[in-house]
Amino acid sequence: MLPLLHVDGAIATITLRRPRVANKLTPEDLPELIRHVATVNQTPGVLVLVLQSEGKHFCSGYDIGQVAQSQNKGSAFGEMVDALEDCRAVTIAAIQGGVYGGATDMALACDFRVGTSAAEMFIPAARLGLHFYQSGLERYVSRLGVDMAKRLFLCAEKLDARAMHACGYLTHLVEGPDPAETVRALVQTLAAMAPIALLGMKKHLNQIARGHADAESIAREVQRSAASQDLREGGLAWQEKRAPVFQGR
Repeated sequence: MLPLLHVDGAIATITLRRPRVANKLTPEDLPELIRHVATVNQTPGVLVLVLQSEGKHFCSGYDIGQVAQSQNKGSAFGEMVDALEDCRAVTIAAIQGGVYGGATDMALACDFRVGTSAAEMFIPAARLGLHFYQSGLERYVSRLGVDMAKRLFLCAEKLDARAMHACGYLTHLVEGPDPAETVRALVQTLAAMAPIALLGMKKHLNQIARGHADAESIAREVQRSAASQDLREGGLAWQEKRAPVFQGR
């Protein structure tokens, strides 16, 4: 079954639905995932996107039998992951078990990664004879450092949940079998933030991490937030010791 998108107010959810094969991704999934992200981008009210899956494992990566075709321009796995990283909304990967191969980069492209104590990861690209795509290599180096990237890519080292958290792959580690409660709390926190500041800083932090900071764009967003009704509301709510009610303008 293809990935499913559900939108509920400020929260969108994409669910991978092949639990019998550890949510393995097929060529048909890539354009569907890109379409779902595009829908989120075109829905101004959505502030948070959760990427989750059914069953025991988060995702076993791309179908090995199709992996040679996964690098073709226009249908490349990396294009799908890049679209996810560039999603306008803040993204959260809910990792309840194993995450393998290209799926590790799909989760890494998310802004937050919440994993359970049953989580584990490894990238068998070198064992398969596959050179990983450029943007994926860049994500690992910029987010986890070159030494950890070499351990994962060149040695195909398997990490358990604690090691994933220690190296920064998991932003949150849940002691239990289900990440849902922690994900829900994180979603509520993010959805309560001022949209202009939240989404603007998410975009520019990712650009800075890639070495592509746009000073003019950042300055525009700073001025936009400074002139916003939300900033006035935030200051007033702070003074009145109440929760702010933001409108995104």
